[in-house]
Amino acid sequence: MSKKPYRVLLYYKFTEISDPETYATEHKAFCQSLHLKGRILLAEEGINGTLSGTIEETDRYMTRMKEDPRFSDMVFKIHEEERNAFRKLYVKARKSIITLKEEDDVNPGEKVGTYLKPSEWYEMLKKEDVIILDGRNGYEYDIGHFRGAIRPDITNFKEFPKWIEENLSEHKDKKIIAYCTGGIRCEKLTGVLLNQGFQDVYHLEGGIVTYGQDEETRGRLWDGKCYVFDDRICVPINQEEEIIVSKCVHCGALTDRYINCTNDDCHLQHIACPACEQEKEGFCSPACRDHVLKNPERDARVRLKEKARLYEIYGQKHRKAKEAFEKLESKNSSL
Repeated sequence: MSKKPYRVLLYYKFTEISDPETYATEHKAFCQSLHLKGRILLAEEGINGTLSGTIEETDRYMTRMKEDPRFSDMVFKIHEEERNAFRKLYVKARKSIITLKEEDDVNPGEKVGTYLKPSEWYEMLKKEDVIILDGRNGYEYDIGHFRGAIRPDITNFKEFPKWIEENLSEHKDKKIIAYCTGGIRCEKLTGVLLNQGFQDVYHLEGGIVTYGQDEETRGRLWDGKCYVFDDRICVPINQEEEIIVSKCVHCGALTDRYINCTNDDCHLQHIACPACEQEKEGFCSPACRDHVLKNPERDARVRLKEKARLYEIYGQKHRKAKEAFEKLESKNSSL
């Protein structure tokens, strides 16, 4: 039996949803009845979700979903955690669950790369005649990636087709192996590669998360941690080595800590070591510090201090109250 009371579910499925708006409303109500938190996108092409809740809550969710013929074979990637990884529930209908520009969009049901199981991926990583393509954003790569992988200089998935054309077009005769967090981005990324004339295209089935949990590969040849879009920020993947690859933006020291800029008009998530976070007061740049000096109301510490004060007045000791006090302390406020 698991000793950890919470789970994080990561899942997706390309399948027809005829009325995503109505289904989103119904699905949100269902998730609320189970007290689940997280983020779910729905579109006519399918579902893409990350949810967090207790073992009982997530079990009930998975059982109900598998009772629906559209999702009966949907794969859930499960992480056990000590606490809920989300604070809110977000369920929205969108045009697409993984968005590309209309002229670049692909249907994974019609065109997709060859899937590789974790053991096959591991063997492919060791070959010298392959190009390892990270299918995520640059800031995700920075905190962790497969050894030898190419860093895409993008901040949005829509930018990938142009980036590929400008940076990889001369390598269409090469074997391309792509990966992403849970596998969904590569469902479309490999189609983009194939449409651009690449012939030998593969991707990691189940993504980084599945690879890290595989007992045969044990996350080998992964360096750093894996960025995730919830309160955990990043999770370990390599079960045999703990290698830090990300560097503090201020001093260059190795660290795997992402923090948000103290300037509320910036709020940039950046990598900072504990010493520089304290010395720089959480600002990502001198420009942000100067901005707050001129506009003190935009100092995140002011907001956190007021929030912590209200929680204390009303004697609230729930999770959000604790987090407010912890963040205020970490900002080393002098206010």
